[in-house]
Amino acid sequence: GFPVLLGRKEVIENKISELGFDVKKFEVHDLRTSEKAKKYAEKLHDKRKRKGVTIEIAEKLMNRRPNYFGSMMVETGDADALISGVSAFYPETIKPALECIGVKEGISKVSGMHVVILKGKVFFLADTSVNINPTAEEIAEIAILAADEVKAFDITPSVAMLSFSDFGSVKDEESIKMRKATMIVNKLRPDIQCDGEMTADTAVDFDVLSQEYPFTTLQSRANVLIFPNLSSGNIMYKLMSKLAAASVIGPIMLGMNKPVHLLQRNASVDDIINMSSIAVVDAAN
Repeated sequence: GFPVLLGRKEVIENKISELGFDVKKFEVHDLRTSEKAKKYAEKLHDKRKRKGVTIEIAEKLMNRRPNYFGSMMVETGDADALISGVSAFYPETIKPALECIGVKEGISKVSGMHVVILKGKVFFLADTSVNINPTAEEIAEIAILAADEVKAFDITPSVAMLSFSDFGSVKDEESIKMRKATMIVNKLRPDIQCDGEMTADTAVDFDVLSQEYPFTTLQSRANVLIFPNLSSGNIMYKLMSKLAAASVIGPIMLGMNKPVHLLQRNASVDDIINMSSIAVVDAAN
C-alpha cells in the first residue's frame, strides 16, 4: 500500500525526514491548501444538502476536519481505505465516514469487530464498538458480516452466538434473542457454520461443546464470537487486552460501503501497522 497522510504538510514532512524515511514515498495533503478540498466539499454538499449541510459548512469541514477529508478521498477513489482514531473518539470518525461513504446496499447498520490473538489462537469479536442493544435481526446481520470478513483472511469462520445460557438451559429475553439470531443466520446463510446460544467457555472449548452438545452444527471451536450487546463485547476485548496480555487489533468496521477502520485512542505504532495491513486486505477484496 501507498501511505496517504493528512495534516500540516511541513510538520508531517519534517517528521518523516527526522525518522529517516523518504518523503517522496508518502502522499501528504494539507487540508488548508489542498486543491481537492473544493471538489470534496461539493460532493459532500450534494450528498447532504437536504440534511442541513450547506456548501459553506461542507467547505469548512473539508478544510478543518481530517476525517471528512479522508472519508471523501475514499469515496471518490483517491484513496482505497481510511484509518483514523488515534487522537479521537469513535463517533468523531464513524460519523464522517457514514455521511461521506455510507453503508453497503442492503445493510441496516455498521458494526465493529476486534481481532484478538491469544496464545497463538485468533478470535474475532463483534459487535464491540457501535450498537448498544441490537435486535436479533441486527445481531444476525453482524454475524454474517463478521463471518464474511473473516473469510477474507483465508480463515474458515466458526460462529458462536454468545449468552449466559447453553442451548436453552436458561429461558430469558436475552438468550432467546441470541437463539433467534442463530436461526436467522442459518436460514439466510446456511453456508456459514453458526450455532447458539451458548456460553463463552463452551464456545471456545470444542471438546466440551461436542461432548455435551453433540448436536452442534459447529465443526471446530468457535473463532467468531458474537455478543448480545455492546457492553459485553466491549468489556470482553478490553479485559483480554489488559488481563490476558492478548494482542488486540481493531475495530474493523463492518458494513461500510468502502474500507474504513478505527484505531483505539493512543494506539501504538504496532497497532497502526496491523490495522494498515487489514485495510490493505480489505481494499484488495
